Amino acid sequence: MESAMTKERVALERPVGAKRMQLRYGFNEIDAWWHIALGENREKIRRHLRLMGTEVVRIFVFDKPVPDPMTQWRLFAAYVQAVLDAGARPMVTFAKYHPPHDDPRNLRNYVARCTEIVWGCIEQWGGKQVSDWLWCVWNEPNNLSIGGGLSLPRYLCIYREVAKAIHRLLEPYLLGRKARIGGPAVDGFQPYWLDWITGLVNEIDDALVGFVSWHRYGDWRPTLPGATLGVDLLGSPDAPSGEAYEMLLMAQTPDYEGRARSVARVIAGRDILNVCGELNTVVHHDYRFVGGLNQNAFGGAYYVSAMIHLLRGGADLEMRWTATANDDAYGLMTMHGEPTPACLGKQLFARHVQRGDWVRFPSYRSDTPHLDAVVVWGENGRRSGVFVNTASGPQVLAVRDWDDDLSVCNTLLRIDTSTGTHVVREPFNGTVHLDGYGIAVVTNAGEIEVE
Repeated sequence: MESAMTKERVALERPVGAKRMQLRYGFNEIDAWWHIALGENREKIRRHLRLMGTEVVRIFVFDKPVPDPMTQWRLFAAYVQAVLDAGARPMVTFAKYHPPHDDPRNLRNYVARCTEIVWGCIEQWGGKQVSDWLWCVWNEPNNLSIGGGLSLPRYLCIYREVAKAIHRLLEPYLLGRKARIGGPAVDGFQPYWLDWITGLVNEIDDALVGFVSWHRYGDWRPTLPGATLGVDLLGSPDAPSGEAYEMLLMAQTPDYEGRARSVARVIAGRDILNVCGELNTVVHHDYRFVGGLNQNAFGGAYYVSAMIHLLRGGADLEMRWTATANDDAYGLMTMHGEPTPACLGKQLFARHVQRGDWVRFPSYRSDTPHLDAVVVWGENGRRSGVFVNTASGPQVLAVRDWDDDLSVCNTLLRIDTSTGTHVVREPFNGTVHLDGYGIAVVTNAGEIEVE
């Protein structure tokens, strides 16, 4: 327990209006599992994961083109070990089982398969380590095409049986800690998404709920008219085109804060983590569909803006879909370990905004509505300010107008629409210029490695 003197020292050191940075960084690493686990560029991929401060990586079983632990344990073990070698913890996700979901025999078989995997992990990596992992029950149960379109009562029945079985295996190693079992990994596009989280935390024994997970993307519609790509919009209108679509997407990043706050209220006072389990700009694998908006400077600005709002809203973990592209439009880096501009933007943010830092959010300025910012105080006198331009036009700002504590900074790092696929490092003279969508960091810790 902290002494009174220690508490007084901490209180004195806390900057006015600041709070502790609590957001953990994470990723979904699913379709590209081979490249992180066994691919020839796996060390480059893991290095970028470490540079992005990755603490949790979500992996799937029973779904997606990933190794089946029941028949391909060695490949599954390599998948898990790759996450551990990157310095992260796995979030093992038991995605689903085939319907009918109300068949008691199907549920018993599903519970047996889940517990067999947990038991195998304990045997291979030891109970002490495995008890610290995260275990997610199902994926998007409220989405018909992804998770089977379960009813909430049916999902809670499945969750309860799986969670009880997993908890029995982990309990000897928990030593009073809570098992990090959770769900529902709810699809945020669906109406009444918050009902699923409210239902989970109020209907299930508190000991069996260690986190709640929710998904939020900017849009699911293509950047081009749906008819040109053969996309069924299910009665929805086409998205606006060009810069109008970009403006629409960027205008939604504050919703990450609102949703995080809503979830935080539901779980307040309980040892339950608030997890944004999937986020990205546009939902699709096809480059034609997405138009580069997940991976370019726009995608980087969207991602960092979303993280700032998640941090403001009290989220405990963010998990972008995905870290590595399997030749698709999602990943922050290629299967060869090459970083996209969005990857470098995440690295800039994660290297200068670290868990445990003090953070403060400059007040909203009506004259600069397209700028998001966070000011950071870290160990050993580290000071940094992160600024995100969420507009396509250039932005110039005098840092002293945002925070006087950044006057000690001497280095400017930035990536925007003009810098290509690298971070520009230059002396800081008090002014930040961002050429279109981008991220800038002013810091007195310019020696921190980014790329």
